[in-house]
Amino acid sequence: MGIVNIDDDLHDQIRKASAVSCRSINAQAAFWIKIGMLCEMNPTQSFNEIMARELRAAGVVEQAVKVASK
Repeated sequence: MGIVNIDDDLHDQIRKASAVSCRSINAQAAFWIKIGMLCEMNPTQSFNEIMARELRAAGVVEQAVKVASK
């Protein structure tokens, strides 16, 4: 684990987004870093396509369908 230096404006944006997303500031930054990496690795896919793929891989989508069909 290491320290990442970011400017004050970006930190403020992360802090605000973390409140909306109900994540800690560190969790919000980690989420943005992961999504950014996935977007760079999959430039032809949209954010929604990437999120859907990640949710399916985690088994979230299938579980939601099971719950909704009850």
